[in-house]
Amino acid sequence: MLTRIKTLGHRLLIPGETLRHRVIHAGFWAFALRIADRLFGLARTIILARLLSPEDFGLFGIATLALSALEAFSQIGFQAALIQKKGDVKPYLDTAWTVQVLRGFALAGILAASAPVVAGFFNEPRAAMLLRVLALSELARGFTNIGVVFFQKELEFHKQFVYMLSGTLADLSVSILLALLLRNAWALAYGLLASSAVRVIFSFFVCSFRPKLQLELNKARELSFFGRWIFASNILVFLLNHADDVLVGKLLGATALGFYQMAYGISNLPATEITHVISQVTFPAYSKLQDRLSQLRQAYLQTLQVTALLSFPIAAAIAFLAPAFSRIFLGEQWMPMVPAMQILAIWGLSRSIAATTGPLFSGMGVPRLSTWLQLIKLILMGVFVYPFTVLWGISGTALAVTVSALIVDPISIYVATKILRSRVSCTMRVFLTPAIGGMTMLLSMALLSHLATKALTLGIFLGHVALGGVVYTTTIVMLDRKSVQQLWRLVFK
Repeated sequence: MLTRIKTLGHRLLIPGETLRHRVIHAGFWAFALRIADRLFGLARTIILARLLSPEDFGLFGIATLALSALEAFSQIGFQAALIQKKGDVKPYLDTAWTVQVLRGFALAGILAASAPVVAGFFNEPRAAMLLRVLALSELARGFTNIGVVFFQKELEFHKQFVYMLSGTLADLSVSILLALLLRNAWALAYGLLASSAVRVIFSFFVCSFRPKLQLELNKARELSFFGRWIFASNILVFLLNHADDVLVGKLLGATALGFYQMAYGISNLPATEITHVISQVTFPAYSKLQDRLSQLRQAYLQTLQVTALLSFPIAAAIAFLAPAFSRIFLGEQWMPMVPAMQILAIWGLSRSIAATTGPLFSGMGVPRLSTWLQLIKLILMGVFVYPFTVLWGISGTALAVTVSALIVDPISIYVATKILRSRVSCTMRVFLTPAIGGMTMLLSMALLSHLATKALTLGIFLGHVALGGVVYTTTIVMLDRKSVQQLWRLVFK
């Protein structure tokens, strides 16, 4: 395996079109595989939303908030450092894995010990036992084969897909089965535990590297020098992504938290399903191009274009179809979350576009830029979130998150443009065609809704989706045929 990795790494270092084509091609297939993974996740959400109540999702959300907090505040950034680091990283893997195992034990102990405190903070004693189960999940996760870092570093996304999909299928099957039997939040907790355990097992099946317990402090310090900015950025990202959850859970209760987290998750699709895949591909590629500014600039603008072309129609569809989706697929009990979902769809689009800058800053060895920008966004959200939540409930929380993003995310794109020595006009042109296409798509779906006389059905919903997709695709081809053809050649050449 290591021989293949070195050979692939050599190919990736060839200047010119080879790396750019490989990144776009790998990104496309990684995205296609991610779609398969997320279809299972969407099926899980729809089925469980029918079997469980918003309160059950809220209770599980309280438990996962504590888990996410500990993960963020203990994230040392070793994996990102290994991906960004030039040369052979094999001598560092045993040390990184040893630290990862020790971290898993520490997090599991802290979660178990703090369970009553967290449950008391939210006035939900039922969350305490859920937290103890999630502590086992964190313990298991610590033993994940550190060799999986090569899946991203060397763009081996077929292996990444097997590794990730194994956990998704385990979560899907266990959580649905137990939801049918138990009809409570324990189904969600045991599903997460099964997912973590199965992914650990599969990490050793799909990666031949076998780590051993060995701690070399000098290597750990070297990795942590880069990882410290990843650590700081992860804390800020956690606060940005979950401070609103904490506030909703504390002020409005578990049921409101269940509504908000469901709205948040669905509206976040552009950011999680597009930029998650693209950042996996572009971070290692940017790291290899960090000394070649012109090629890096071209690669980033191409990435930004792909992200915009995919994000605009998804965000538009979520905002427009939120009421129909909630009523048809989730049920009437979930309708109170619709206004928040529509507001957060705008946030999902903004976050998706701005998220392209994180891998760029890290790949260029300046992750501190992401940290400072996240800090500014956090301060702004802190100013808005409490008064907005008190005034308008979960819709106010969604508005606070969205407003802070719309202020800071354009600054992130501007900073990326400047460090790449590109023109602002070049960057802005990337958004013109997708924006026009998204507006045309919205108008076509609105016209169909106005003309439809029948009651809302699954067929009418799918008709809106099909019409929107055709109108959007036709619009972008008519407006910018050359760019579409270029992207097509890069993907399928």
